Amino acid sequence: MKEGIVIYSGGLDSTVLLSKVCAANSNVSALHFCYGQKHNDRELQAALNVCTQLNVYMQIIELDFTAWGFKSELLSAQGNIPEREYNEEDLKKTVVPFRNGIMISIAAGIAASRGADVVHIGAHSDDHAVYPDCRPDFLWNMCTAIVHGTDMKVRLEFPFFEKSKTDIVKIGADLGAKMHLSYSCYNGGELHCGVCSTCRARKEAFHLADVVDSTEYEN
Repeated sequence: MKEGIVIYSGGLDSTVLLSKVCAANSNVSALHFCYGQKHNDRELQAALNVCTQLNVYMQIIELDFTAWGFKSELLSAQGNIPEREYNEEDLKKTVVPFRNGIMISIAAGIAASRGADVVHIGAHSDDHAVYPDCRPDFLWNMCTAIVHGTDMKVRLEFPFFEKSKTDIVKIGADLGAKMHLSYSCYNGGELHCGVCSTCRARKEAFHLADVVDSTEYEN
């Protein structure tokens, strides 16, 4: 069986995705991107913890989006993370332009170099309204570009594109995914802050899925 590469942040969605791919393929590796995000250190540690538990090799890719002139309140030294209810206007401030396009492209090149045949990403339906590079049209077009750009050797899979975060929590519970080890908070503290938009979305997903949330929140 050829290798499958999971674009893995260490967050809730990609942790469930990694577990799903591992359940179907014994030859899996993770690709983690450090791109100057405020929560980089905590997210990276979570990713390493999960991969250690699953015995999955994780490659770390360093990208300095801030130095390259990218603008987003998700990046270090650029604004503050919104701490109101989960809403589109606040979340738009955390968009990192074409982030997924860059990550997918790098992952596809690494996959082709290794002889891996598939790249997996955990984009889901709750992100469609805010994040352009999570939408189905973008993902299908990236899939086409990768297939042609690697001479039919690599494909892109995004199994959650019609799923909500609540659906993903349910899938994770069924798989026994290490969701308690994942990290979602954009503020990057030792514990999840509990008030930023991503923490609120995480709380709501567990609640609506009727799955026990063992995440430690400050608030």
